[in-house]
Amino acid sequence: MLDRLARGESLREAGMRRAQILIQGIVQGVGFRPFVYGLAKRWGLKGWVLNDERGVQIEVEGEEDALDGFLGGLRSPPPLARVERIDLKYLPPVGYADFEIRESLRGDYRRALISPDIATCEDCLRELFDPRDRRFRYPFINCTNCGPRFTIIKDVPYDREKTTMAPFQMCPQCLKEYHDPADRRFHAQPNACPLCGPRVRLLDGQGRELQVPDPIVEAISLLKEGAIVAVKGLGGYHLACDAYDEGVVSRLRRRKYREDKPFALMCRDLAVAFKLCHREPGAEELLEGRERPIVILPQRASSPVAPSVAPGHKTLGVMLPYTPLHHLLMSDGLECLVMTSGNVSDEPIAYKDAEALERLRGIADYFLVHNRAIHMRCDDSVLKPFRGAPLFIRRSRGYVPHPVKLRWGGRMVLACGAELKNTFCLTKGEYAFVGHHIGDLENFETLRSFQEGIEHFKRLFEIEPEVVAYDLHPNYLSTRYALELDLPKVRVQHHFAHALSCMAEHGLEGPLLAAVMDGTGYGTDGAVWGCEFMEVTLGGYRRLGHLRYIPMPGGERAIKEPWRMAAVYLERALGDLSSLMAPFLRRLPMDRWELLRKAVRAGINAPLCSSMGRLFDAVSSLLGVRQEVNYEGQAAIELEQLAEEAEGQYPFSVLEGEGSFVLDPDPLIVAVAEEIQRGTPPGVISMRFHRTVAEMVMEALRRMREESGLQEVVLSGGVFQNLLLLRLICEGLERDGFRVYLQRQVPPNDGGISLGQALYALCNGGG
Repeated sequence: MLDRLARGESLREAGMRRAQILIQGIVQGVGFRPFVYGLAKRWGLKGWVLNDERGVQIEVEGEEDALDGFLGGLRSPPPLARVERIDLKYLPPVGYADFEIRESLRGDYRRALISPDIATCEDCLRELFDPRDRRFRYPFINCTNCGPRFTIIKDVPYDREKTTMAPFQMCPQCLKEYHDPADRRFHAQPNACPLCGPRVRLLDGQGRELQVPDPIVEAISLLKEGAIVAVKGLGGYHLACDAYDEGVVSRLRRRKYREDKPFALMCRDLAVAFKLCHREPGAEELLEGRERPIVILPQRASSPVAPSVAPGHKTLGVMLPYTPLHHLLMSDGLECLVMTSGNVSDEPIAYKDAEALERLRGIADYFLVHNRAIHMRCDDSVLKPFRGAPLFIRRSRGYVPHPVKLRWGGRMVLACGAELKNTFCLTKGEYAFVGHHIGDLENFETLRSFQEGIEHFKRLFEIEPEVVAYDLHPNYLSTRYALELDLPKVRVQHHFAHALSCMAEHGLEGPLLAAVMDGTGYGTDGAVWGCEFMEVTLGGYRRLGHLRYIPMPGGERAIKEPWRMAAVYLERALGDLSSLMAPFLRRLPMDRWELLRKAVRAGINAPLCSSMGRLFDAVSSLLGVRQEVNYEGQAAIELEQLAEEAEGQYPFSVLEGEGSFVLDPDPLIVAVAEEIQRGTPPGVISMRFHRTVAEMVMEALRRMREESGLQEVVLSGGVFQNLLLLRLICEGLERDGFRVYLQRQVPPNDGGISLGQALYALCNGGG
């Protein structure tokens, strides 16, 4: 020890220095340590690098110029790394003999970020299809630059024994790669080959293994013959079939009890994707990105996709292969597969083998399975390109668990989100970890998935919440879960949370203006809110305007049956419908309306709502687009799809109140009814309706600016997934001098609610 200290003193006298560095971010499991090793060797430096609970620790010593070169090189990390922070301090040298990669340390403070699952890289793809390579056609090929991460990790640090790869002992060749800092697979935790790694099996519909020479080749043949094959992926099972075969696609719909909601497609390559869809700005980058989301694009008229893939839609949700198994499935003549979540409608995706065999029996004809366990289920992410950047519909695989970086740090918060499209959020320091897509919390299976996800994130990031935030709605399962926790509690109004979610992304404190439009959200006056105009700060909001209240006949049943909203809007705008002889009334079940009408007038099961989603439903019904829906938002989505270019818009009124205003759409309803009477094409009416809604929003915000002097505005809520409406509103507001903020890191729908709830709890005391 004395010799080493003496040597360190002499090194310092010779101009040597030692740097102690802590790097935080996504720096584990992404090739960061071999990158540091190579960088140190290049500059002739000595010391060590290791993973710990906080990130990557480095000690490196040498001449000052070499240290400067090394530190400069850290600014160009490996492709999958995301450096959030570098802490540096200089110390006297100690005389290290060489540079080495040390074993991971386990500390008592976890700040290390976990990488999402990453699509197969180009290097691994070349090896996958190279007959000379020892991993030729091996469906689990990966390296430090690609492969499973989030879905296989059980705990941190990210080492093999803490993943579902622990049961697979590496063969000598794989072990050599794993320990060689110069190899692409150095410390690649899922590293494996055909000799020592997971293997694929093909099962029949009853779960019996089929003895075939190559299960993947056999599965391809079965898919070509019209079979439905359940395929085990990264975060769960998919149900796959030939997307060009109408017979098998419609059969899958029947078996899955999924009447109309579009199926996702997996295309062999970019050329096939753009054979089916029009090329939108930014689409190519999103499709080929390492996250490999489902990207929703306009469908070409010449697309050979079966009609039952996306009935009532002019768009398709397409993705490219993102695992070696997917690439192999698409390698022998199959251009495009339906690749939809392996579940029965409304259930979470199946991810455990026994569970999948039980739940998907009767849907899948065959099962293509493997013996690498999935630790955490994770659905595919879904987004739309808007102005060259992503607009999330669902944020999950490929993006989770990468956090949203906040401007504000503080206590640890659990936010439980909403009922539909649920996500949860946990905060630690300046990070908000928004969980993967859970789905609609309407049954025990999704509730269990929600609880499992929260516990997993708490364990990974060592978070013990100090407060829980939740929605005002007393019957949400997420709210009930929150209320049962022994923690201080913070209630956050639904639409305020939407606005805060957008503010969190952009680091905005307010005051600013917010337009929040969706289907339903519990209001502070007991009504169902859904078209709200607010002045917002981190500490609270003023509701300055909203859509005029109207009853929802039958309560939540009106969401499932849009004709109810059409009838109640018509009656208010035109008077007693029984006295009218109009063609649009033939589309409504008027015999059922008479009974409902009495209930509405008596105030029985007819809550008042200010929902923009319900206004879309009413117009969709009037145009004959949709009288009943089979999935959330269907009537509004199909109304958007119907729109065709046309000028003009409809009238509406603004009712002034004390310190607030109300947008009255009744003149719009009258105008739509008159247009239908005149025989105006539905596509033209749809476009004019969209233009009118955009003008309503812009008029509301102009009034608010005039009163407040504010011109920053956030747009949030599920209605803003409508790209036609979003484009019209953004263009109009920008022409009027507003500065508009949209959500790009989390969905504007209820999948983003938890982030807003977390921000409020983080920035406000109490509980």
